[in-house]
Amino acid sequence: MTTDFSGYVAISHPVPGTKIWHQVAGAGTPVVLLHGAFSSAADWGGQFQPFVDAGFRVYVPERHGHGHSADVTEEFHYETMADETIVYLDEVVGGRAHIVGWSDGAVIAFLVALKRPDLVDRMVVLGQYLNSSGRAPGGILDDIGDIDSDIVQFLRADYASASPDGDDHFPVVFEKTNAMVASEPEMDLTDLTAVTAPTLVMQGDHDEVLVEHSLAIVDHLPNGRLAVLPGTHLIPIETPAVVNPVIINFLEGDPA
Repeated sequence: MTTDFSGYVAISHPVPGTKIWHQVAGAGTPVVLLHGAFSSAADWGGQFQPFVDAGFRVYVPERHGHGHSADVTEEFHYETMADETIVYLDEVVGGRAHIVGWSDGAVIAFLVALKRPDLVDRMVVLGQYLNSSGRAPGGILDDIGDIDSDIVQFLRADYASASPDGDDHFPVVFEKTNAMVASEPEMDLTDLTAVTAPTLVMQGDHDEVLVEHSLAIVDHLPNGRLAVLPGTHLIPIETPAVVNPVIINFLEGDPA
């Protein structure tokens, strides 16, 4: 299958008939790219075509309340987002896939692997703490808490350009996202012993997550690997020429 497609698809969760926007291209083993908070498929622009060229069928869904996908729930929670992703894998992708999650997408990837290990082949997670002890101080999240900050205004303009809910709905998404981030995720790392999929934990050396936390995550994973690259939380955007070969090599089954 080589058909390229971008547009809406209906799924049965979080409410029946939820329409989410996604982009699909390529042929081969499926790879699903999961974006972060205040983000969209566009943030995978540095990975989409290179992954297609590497021989993967690449899926990039936009969760409800993000990008082109309308907001459909009163609150945001990682568990709900993981369940939505599971439905997307079952109903759209058609089953097992490699999962690559960045930022919030990394939390969702881990939850999917815990809830439905049958759906996860290999997994790459970038730049995300799994509980508050791993959050690096003085990061981007400190600025994202202020709706008037330059970075949030930039994110707002990006949101308004794509969302069917329009600019007026951005404060709602802003409040729901910050409420979630204030209390989630709080995962017990010992639970990760149940994640059997080969997993690459990747981060920048000046990221939103402490390197010690990423090391602890890898220590709890039965098949975990660690890659710390020079850069910030934005390494997929800043240095795709460095990031992409590492991810592709791992997904192709790099030697131990």
